[in-house]
Amino acid sequence: MVPPPRFDGVRFETYQADPSQPSQAAAVARLRAFADRPAPQARRRWFRSEPAAPAGGVYLDGGYGVGKTHLLASLWHATPAPRERKAFGTFVELTNLVGALGFQPAVHALKDHLLLCIDEFELDDPGDTVLVSTLLGKLADAGVRLAATSNTLPGKLGEGRFAAADFMREIQGLSGRFTSVRIDGEDFRHRGLPQAPEPSTDEQVTRAALRTPGSALDDFDTLAAHLATVHPSRYGALCDGVEAVFLRGVTEVTDQAAALRLVVLADRFYDREIPVTASGVPFDRLFGAELLAGGYRKKYFRAVSRLTALARDAGRPSGAGGAA
Repeated sequence: MVPPPRFDGVRFETYQADPSQPSQAAAVARLRAFADRPAPQARRRWFRSEPAAPAGGVYLDGGYGVGKTHLLASLWHATPAPRERKAFGTFVELTNLVGALGFQPAVHALKDHLLLCIDEFELDDPGDTVLVSTLLGKLADAGVRLAATSNTLPGKLGEGRFAAADFMREIQGLSGRFTSVRIDGEDFRHRGLPQAPEPSTDEQVTRAALRTPGSALDDFDTLAAHLATVHPSRYGALCDGVEAVFLRGVTEVTDQAAALRLVVLADRFYDREIPVTASGVPFDRLFGAELLAGGYRKKYFRAVSRLTALARDAGRPSGAGGAA
């Protein structure tokens, strides 16, 4: 449970704070202080040790593309602890861990950590939210410090941000342990950049895939159908060994279940810095208007943002740098 490849090399020093958004530089300062905070220690008595004081947590409150994952990974890197005593993962990965080990073994596996970072805390499944909130309560009582970002709830139509008040309400008893760190700003992936590249033709996609080592070439409809047969927790494994993705015939998606699966896949592409070349509709038209007006709109906007960035990566000459 470590930051994914895209965020393995990030640090607070590489975060490009927008000068017009003072909350970004302030967030870096707050998180640096949190990283340097000593871990709570158990007090020794004659015949026993008292538990460590309950640990605190930080919640990064901001819209998509303001660098929450960059800062969360930077916190993980900056915390002075051995790699085996700090953990980083998405909410889905954490629920998968509990499912694989069982609740009490998961608590045992994580209780000696100094830090647990949870990215994309999913708040749209009440059962999983209660499960993970209970887990985090046990870990906090054991002295584990917590840091989190979150996704939106169904029906929450804010402009790109979830809002700390909603997060605190959903995690109920844990809310008192978290301090909200607000991060304002526009999507850094498109700050000052030209419009997304135009889609290629089917023939261009096929030719490019055949000359690219480690490429995966798929028809979009076939890939979408295959995703329905694979649990989203395994989408990362689908990307193993893939250096570049090539998709033919991208079409607008109107089915919500299919759209949410594509959101997860886009996140795994982005985590692994896999460039995407596609034909068909441009990525800013991937999700239908009804979906973009619904409760999951922020997830779709994040996916469009990330896929557009990966499409730019595909068109960038080898060795050229990308956005931080």
